[in-house]
Amino acid sequence: MKKILLFFAVIAAGTILANAQNKWSLEDCINYALTNNVDIKQQMLNIQMGEEDVLKDKLGYLPDLNGYASHGYNWGQTIDPYTNWFATERVRSNNFYLSASFVIFNGLQKYNTMKQDQFNLLAYRYSVDKFMDDVSMSIAAGYLQILFDKELLKIAQSQLDITHQQVERTKKLVDAGTLARGDLLLVEAQASTEELQVITAQNNLDIAYLTLAQLLDLPSAEGFEIEEPDISLVDKPQSPLGPDEIFIFATANQPDIKSAELRLQASEKTLAIARGSLSPNLNVSGSWGTGYSGAAKDLNKGFNPITIESAAIGFTASGETVFSNPYEKFLDYPIKSFDSQLSDNLNKSLMLHLNIPIFNGWMARSNIAKAKIGIENANYTLELTKIRLRKTIQQAYADAVAALKTHSAAEKKVEATTESYKYAEQKFNVGLINSVDYNQAKKDLTRAQAELLQAKYDYLFKTVVLDFYMGKPITLKNQ
Repeated sequence: MKKILLFFAVIAAGTILANAQNKWSLEDCINYALTNNVDIKQQMLNIQMGEEDVLKDKLGYLPDLNGYASHGYNWGQTIDPYTNWFATERVRSNNFYLSASFVIFNGLQKYNTMKQDQFNLLAYRYSVDKFMDDVSMSIAAGYLQILFDKELLKIAQSQLDITHQQVERTKKLVDAGTLARGDLLLVEAQASTEELQVITAQNNLDIAYLTLAQLLDLPSAEGFEIEEPDISLVDKPQSPLGPDEIFIFATANQPDIKSAELRLQASEKTLAIARGSLSPNLNVSGSWGTGYSGAAKDLNKGFNPITIESAAIGFTASGETVFSNPYEKFLDYPIKSFDSQLSDNLNKSLMLHLNIPIFNGWMARSNIAKAKIGIENANYTLELTKIRLRKTIQQAYADAVAALKTHSAAEKKVEATTESYKYAEQKFNVGLINSVDYNQAKKDLTRAQAELLQAKYDYLFKTVVLDFYMGKPITLKNQ
């Protein structure tokens, strides 16, 4: 066992090391999580439990067969069960017993139990699928967060580089007497502010990496890098389907809906099982048994009468003489052999049992009432699951439409603020505006770039969600 554990540990370490040396794609992250996530493995145990329940139900149609054997000794006076004689010496006894029973009819409770467990097994499988989908969506969100933070870091670093260049140019202008020294101090202050923004962006990126590494259950985020796919939303076609069409497709394919439907069917079988308890039960049973007793004597052996002389031993009340028995017995009877006792003590039985429930403290009726409540509750659960799904799709669709519009507007804003910034930079370089106006133009550009980036990833994630509900794999390829 230690060697096996060591072998798998080496393989796992090698897998982690290999992945650490390469950049992870979104598909790599999802596949790794679905294979190694402990929560998923724990969920898979429910499937194994369900499979065992179904196997038990199928084998439950076979007759019950039980065997019994005993070996013991008895001291003191006792009645031998095979001879009904009193025995006072130590007696050895052996018993062997086989019994079998078979349910002929019990209100279809076995059948309905098997169908119920089959529905539950399928529900377990869909529940695991739903859990895996949730894990995949969480990983996709974490992956996109890293890409978003990376681009924010690039923007912050780019703005800082521009500000550093502007500091150098401002120094020259101040030395030339074109600008006041106060303008230089303001630009240097802006550089310090943007250095802090770079640090903050780097911290956010590190935290995003840590979050994704924890979702993957990696021992550490050190050396963990993801791919940066080429993502462009320009001229991205809109989905021809609206939220209602997507919802119709999702209700027919989403595992949480199917799981809720199967739970409803299982609850209906619970009602059938409860009603079956009101039905008469018909069983057949049989048994075979034998035994051995050390007190059982063989009366056909050891009886050896001999003739002796009769003698007067008394008188009756009327005066008649009573003589002794002219025969004497040797009462040394041998114990019956083991084989012969097993044959002589053999007993068999075959019985039919009919059990008709008449009154059982209202238990059966109460179980039926509870089963009906369970069906109603399962119906509500299915309805709520559909309502939540519809709301999620509607919200994702509305968010995607809004994000696309925001992205289009943000693109125009970035174009405008970029031109405005370039114009302000030119004016600042020749001393036509002060550093306050220049920094404001630069801040407007940075804010516009961040808004564009936010709209881009909002739209990207919502389209991933909508594609997922349309049965498409979670991917960033061909976006």
